[in-house]
Amino acid sequence: MELSLATRTVGEHTVLEVGGEVDVYTAPRLRERLLELIDGGARRVVVDLGRVDFLDSTGLGVLVGALKRLRSAGGSFALVCDKEPLLKIFRITALDQVFPLHPTVDAAIDADATGAGA
Repeated sequence: MELSLATRTVGEHTVLEVGGEVDVYTAPRLRERLLELIDGGARRVVVDLGRVDFLDSTGLGVLVGALKRLRSAGGSFALVCDKEPLLKIFRITALDQVFPLHPTVDAAIDADATGAGA
């Protein structure tokens, strides 16, 4: 399956909507897009995984890299995910303790505005 990437702006936040499969073959495209956004000045990034069907360790590595890069730039990074199979991956890898995970884009933005996001 292909990877789809769509970007939109909600207030001060850049929302990257990801769809399809994030794996060893498609993760480089996700990495490239996240770097474009961050290098282009985005400092509040929300990655919406709501349409992702599969996520492997390569994809997780891309997300961790983007989180580190944004934090070092003083920015915030949050994930939107409400699919149990994906949430299970974050729990098994303990990345649910690293990433702010939210059920909706609005919840991610609200948590960042109140300081509850990372």
